[in-house]
Amino acid sequence: MKNKLNNFAYIDGANLHRGIASFGWILDYARFRVWLSEKYGVKYAYIFIGLIPKYKDLYTYLQECGFTLIFKEVIYDGDGKPKGNCDADLVLQATRDAYENKFDKAIIISSDGDYAGLIKFLKEQGKLKIILSPHTKNFCSILLKRTDVPIAYLNDQRSILQAQKEKTPDADKTA
Repeated sequence: MKNKLNNFAYIDGANLHRGIASFGWILDYARFRVWLSEKYGVKYAYIFIGLIPKYKDLYTYLQECGFTLIFKEVIYDGDGKPKGNCDADLVLQATRDAYENKFDKAIIISSDGDYAGLIKFLKEQGKLKIILSPHTKNFCSILLKRTDVPIAYLNDQRSILQAQKEKTPDADKTA
């Protein structure tokens, strides 16, 4: 049976990556996209991410997995560390889509308290399904918790979402 829901996911790419990495595992983005569709009826999944040319293969892969990428121009600090804060872009896109009634419910994927205002707005509009936190309960912002909306923790889905380790060519002694 085909999922008839029209839900959109808004993903803070850096927050998702850092959160999952802090647990010591790698997210299988293809599985994650399917899981979002099957579990939450996600039709469109937006990843907000800084644009760094050396990661073009990653961007291609994410698009092949079914994500829509929204890029933020990156600047570099004095130490050469990239900075591409996508928070405002995510908030603007989700708010615009809500006003234009493009989705039934939004799924926000981040642990960042900067999204508390957006969460409150979506909740008031009856447009929020859930927050999916890529961090633990202890590291998910208190500002998000205070909104009193459902929060699920992605590490609880590790068995489903973790990338499988690739076999080395001679791992099974057949080479």
